[in-house]
Amino acid sequence: MMKKFLRILTVVLAASLTVITTTSGRRSSQLRLVYWNIQNGMWDGQPDNYDRFVNWVKAQKPDVCVWCEAATIYKDGTADKKKGDRYLPAHWEELARRYGHKYVFRGGWRDNYPQVITSRYPIEGIARITGKSDTLFTADGIQVSGTPDTLVAHGAGWARIRRNGKTLNIVTLHTWPQAYGFNVPLADRERSKAAHEGDKYRRTEMEYICKHTIGTVPEAAGQYWMMMGDFNSLSRVDNYLHQFPEDDTRLLVHDYIRSETPYIDVIFEREPENHYSSTGGKGRIDFVYCTKPLYDCITAAHIHTDDYTRPVRNPQKISNFWHPSDHRPIIVDFDLSK
Repeated sequence: MMKKFLRILTVVLAASLTVITTTSGRRSSQLRLVYWNIQNGMWDGQPDNYDRFVNWVKAQKPDVCVWCEAATIYKDGTADKKKGDRYLPAHWEELARRYGHKYVFRGGWRDNYPQVITSRYPIEGIARITGKSDTLFTADGIQVSGTPDTLVAHGAGWARIRRNGKTLNIVTLHTWPQAYGFNVPLADRERSKAAHEGDKYRRTEMEYICKHTIGTVPEAAGQYWMMMGDFNSLSRVDNYLHQFPEDDTRLLVHDYIRSETPYIDVIFEREPENHYSSTGGKGRIDFVYCTKPLYDCITAAHIHTDDYTRPVRNPQKISNFWHPSDHRPIIVDFDLSK
């Protein structure tokens, strides 16, 4: 009788210790995020049918990917615009299946630079953000020259996935890239640059995105939120490297995030003594932010460089194109059992 009881007890204990794994080879509580600005819909990958890109993504075994600049724009190996035969973003479902993702969400976009989320797990789309408005948005007294027809230059998105019993909010964005203001006519751009209107517009755009995503949820600081993208802006926490004046407008975007939202700068907090460029140059302009409950689940985070992802300037100097991209990916691992 005792032997039978011990055998049953052994089976029960073994079952309680069973580790559930996923197709990615990780425990069910683990999640890997890959974020990357892939420059013009992975322009570099068009000639080989995206084979190197797909192989690299598969090797990372991501659960969620966020792709910035996720549209095909140019013909293979050229700066000549494609017309009606653009593969992306229309065929992201097809491309994502090649690296094991069944689900796709396209954020709001109004030009050539959408963001796309792909996932192993179902995605709930919450909002596609373009900010179209007939009125000028003013943030804390910062006036933006002109009257834009939108408040979000490229678009932004807000989606959710559920993992290990937790709901993860994912906000994607890609802010205005220029030194001059949005929609400023060519003849007025030098004046606009001198007035730092590009920086001021990004600050206004950032506030709009935050107020229409995390800002709509009063209890968001205690929830699982992440926000990421190409911010086209530098952060004050990296200013020991840049040595800008304290009131430099290039720091406005991340000053707003740090002071007005519950987001935490993942790369800086994980490795505050190091500076890693997220581009082929010296600037960290790609960021992943998380609220504290999600930040506390992070087990690893880094700006990733390897033989494939290291940015290399196009040798023919075609436009400002790089191989495979002018940006580097960011990889973040979470353990959602914490």
